[in-house]
Amino acid sequence: MIRAYLPIVVVIGLIALLPPLVTSNTLNNFLVFTLIVTLAAQGWNILGGYGGQYSFGHAAFFGTGAYTSTLLFQQDWLGVWASPWVGMALGALLAALLSQIIGYPVFRLRGHYFAIATIAVGEIVQTIVINWDAVGGARGLFVPIKRPDSLANFQFHEGKQTYYYIALALLVLAIGVSRGIVRSRTGFYFRAIREDQDAAAALGIPVARYKQRAMAISAALTALGGTFYAQYVFFIDPESVLPLSLSILVCLVAVLGGVGTLWGPILGAAILVPLGEVTRVQLGGTGKALDLVIYGLLIMIVSVVQPGGIMALLQRGSRRS
Repeated sequence: MIRAYLPIVVVIGLIALLPPLVTSNTLNNFLVFTLIVTLAAQGWNILGGYGGQYSFGHAAFFGTGAYTSTLLFQQDWLGVWASPWVGMALGALLAALLSQIIGYPVFRLRGHYFAIATIAVGEIVQTIVINWDAVGGARGLFVPIKRPDSLANFQFHEGKQTYYYIALALLVLAIGVSRGIVRSRTGFYFRAIREDQDAAAALGIPVARYKQRAMAISAALTALGGTFYAQYVFFIDPESVLPLSLSILVCLVAVLGGVGTLWGPILGAAILVPLGEVTRVQLGGTGKALDLVIYGLLIMIVSVVQPGGIMALLQRGSRRS
């Protein structure tokens, strides 16, 4: 038992040692953003990796977490209910409920039809928020700044390290949930549905119920990342927390690292996020979108060489040795 958890403890420990070694605010921001993407990808992996349902609308859940906590935090008269931590919990709950509403019609579709439907749902949610003045519309919302710094207000203006460790704690939570699912009956059902829905149904597995369950857990974890993002940048709008590009990013991170694996989203984020940043900084200023071209080509090369992702490549190398 201890040996099974040792790699996780070692990796988390190494990640926790990074902030004291980093003095640049820019690099700190980059590390925090990487953790946010990893958290969202870990949430996506429960539905897309273990359940085999490739969604391109997870930005809707990310945005649900961001908007719920921000709107509550703006209402000082709510007292303890205005706490960002309460908003985070409620945002996760609302995202799970939204996923059930979305899942009922879209799970009637399979394969690429399901993927296209999730894209449409994500775009619909973004359009609704853009035209909804009560939640800020296209103008967005500012998170109220509170003084002094405190864990209760989820704000730390003197430094970024506390944000880093909170993001890491949320990621550990997501990893714990994922590992618990993998080792449970629910996880076996998810993987059976992923391999063959018809065969799973023939064996007596309630396919629709477990796909909805995977969607709810996935949405709730993704919403945690949305709340954290809102509290970190102090501003949200539909373009920052509800774009299709965000849904694609969290999907690519998991796919590149290895879907249906515990380490896949972590490896994918560790490679894809720095890769995207380097190409943007080095080539984005040309005005010819060369950064996006090279970024896309590198992803295509990895996908062709090893469709199973980095984890499959590492596992193949370990078997050979």
